[in-house]
Amino acid sequence: MTRLVLCLICLLSPPVWALEFSSSNLQTTVVELYTSEGCSSCPPADRWLSSLKSDPRLFKTLIPMAFHVDYWDELGWPDRFAQRQFSQRQRALAQHGFVSQVYTPGLVVNSQEWRAWFNGVRDVPSVAETAGQLNAEYAKGELAVNFSENSRYELNVAVLGMGLVTQVNAGENRGRLLQHDFVVLALYQQAGMAEWRMTLDALPERGQQQTVLAVWLTKPGSLEVIQAAAAVIN
Repeated sequence: MTRLVLCLICLLSPPVWALEFSSSNLQTTVVELYTSEGCSSCPPADRWLSSLKSDPRLFKTLIPMAFHVDYWDELGWPDRFAQRQFSQRQRALAQHGFVSQVYTPGLVVNSQEWRAWFNGVRDVPSVAETAGQLNAEYAKGELAVNFSENSRYELNVAVLGMGLVTQVNAGENRGRLLQHDFVVLALYQQAGMAEWRMTLDALPERGQQQTVLAVWLTKPGSLEVIQAAAAVIN
C-alpha cells in the first residue's frame, strides 16, 4: 500500500523543469543603456532598446540591458527602476576609461562607449572573438553556472523586466507614458572559479510582462564583459 501511495504521489506531482541556456563559443554582444525616466533625452534611446526585441540575435548572441540611474531623481521625478548601484556602475565605467563621462542616455557595447548611436547608427556591432562557452541552469530560484575556461571570474546576474509601463506625472517627461524593456530590476555578483551556484531572492515583481535572467562574467575588479548568456524565465 505504501508503495502504491508513493507512486500515486509521483504521478500526480508536477515535474520540476530546469531552464538551461548557454552562450556560443563566440563572445556575446552585450548592450548597456544608462537611462532615467527623469531625462527628456532618454525616451528615444529606450524605444530603440525595445526595438531589439525583434532582433534575430536576441538572447542568442545579443543581450540588451537598461540600467536606470538615480542621479535624476531629485529633479522632479523619482524613477521607480533607478538604483544607486547602477549610477555607481556607470561612474566606475568612466573612472576605468570605458566611457568618457557620465551622462544619459549613455550606451555601452561590449564594455566600450558607443557614441555612433547619436550619429544615427542603429545596428549593434557584432563580435567575432572566441570567448569560451558559458552555461546556466535555473530552477525554482536556484542558479548553476559554469564556464569552459578555468580561471577566476566574477559572475554577474541580472533580472530583467520586459513590457513595463510608467505614467510620468512630473519632471522633464511630465505627461508622457513611458514603455520599457530589458530593465535591470535586480543585480547580483559572486566570485568563483569556472563554477557557481547561487540562490536568488524572490524575483522582483514590478508589473513586467516577462522576466529575463542574464548572466555574464568579468575578471575580478573589472567591468569588462568576458562572456554572457540570457533567457526568458517566465
